[in-house]
Amino acid sequence: MRSQSHSPQSILKLLLLLLLLLLLAPFAALAHEIRPTIVDLTIADDGALTLLERVNLESLLAGIGEQHQDTDQSSQAGRYRSLRMLAPAELRLELESFLPTLLAGSRIEADGVPLGLRLVEATIPPVGDTALARDSQIRLAGSLPAGAAQLRWQWQQSFGSSVLRVSDAAGRDLYSDYLPAGKASSAIPTGNGSVGATARQSGFGDYLLIGFQHILPKGLDHILFVVGLFLLNARISALLWQVTAFTLAHTLTLALAIYGVLAVPSSVVEPLIAASIVYVCVENLFCSEMSRWRPLVVFLFGLLHGLGFAGVLREIGLAPERFLSGLIGFNIGVELGQLAVIAGCFLAVGLWFRHRSWYRRFITLPASLVIALIGGYWFFERTMVGV
Repeated sequence: MRSQSHSPQSILKLLLLLLLLLLLAPFAALAHEIRPTIVDLTIADDGALTLLERVNLESLLAGIGEQHQDTDQSSQAGRYRSLRMLAPAELRLELESFLPTLLAGSRIEADGVPLGLRLVEATIPPVGDTALARDSQIRLAGSLPAGAAQLRWQWQQSFGSSVLRVSDAAGRDLYSDYLPAGKASSAIPTGNGSVGATARQSGFGDYLLIGFQHILPKGLDHILFVVGLFLLNARISALLWQVTAFTLAHTLTLALAIYGVLAVPSSVVEPLIAASIVYVCVENLFCSEMSRWRPLVVFLFGLLHGLGFAGVLREIGLAPERFLSGLIGFNIGVELGQLAVIAGCFLAVGLWFRHRSWYRRFITLPASLVIALIGGYWFFERTMVGV
């Protein structure tokens, strides 16, 4: 490893810049990710329907949809933040005013005829860290008409995307799908009579898209980690070693976690992912070449990121019939997202400037410092207030 020597003056300048960026880092962090609503629909033997919607209620009430990557980008961000400060009882009153819109947006049809739904209960967590989304659970109920053969579900487009999982009273999976904003589900069999269309399970292409979107545009922490790998050395050979190690590692833990062999709580995984960003970028500040240990370190951090990917995939759900293809599709989507990040870095700076004498001083060092500070802020936030 070749170290970069620094004069006392340059170290002082670095510390002053560190202090300045530390003050600015909280404003650079991704605070309120827009996530799909998880909808679990249960069809009882007597035709009773139960929908359990796990949703960011505050974003619904504020009218913030997936046209924004982050709630802070919306003109309604102020209302969103004020709703985040409401106690459960106060937020429940807001929900009651919004209920007609919610019921109209939770559209279920039986053989083409819309069904009426009613609110059964709403479970709203207490106010926690207002920089993180609060997941509320809304339980709705309805009834199937006698002899109805199939159902369709559609979550209102302005509400964003949804993940629909349908089961019968015995817990057997009838349907699962990731539905982009405004898209209706395929026909879902109810068990009454013959169904004209076979119920669709999310397949390889769906999970590939989900995996890609988890990196671009939604995975800012994973994006910054990959950018940190790029910044040390923009040569293809150096990147290849690091990306290969990272890919092997997160593929391993993603598979183990999804198959239930490995389970680590997100309250442990998420702060460590932030710490991995800090480590990689701090190493960039003091090392001008990739050490022989760097791929091993990246492999270890890749294990952590794989656990983070698994948390997302578990939340969305994998259909038992398509478990392996969905897992492979998601992982390939993640890889394509990471390669797109690296390609973007090359097109932005690597292709044009990586051979310049000033590349390290004016690109690698400042960018690594900023990313390290953002990762440090996330580590503090996730450790102090939980995930």
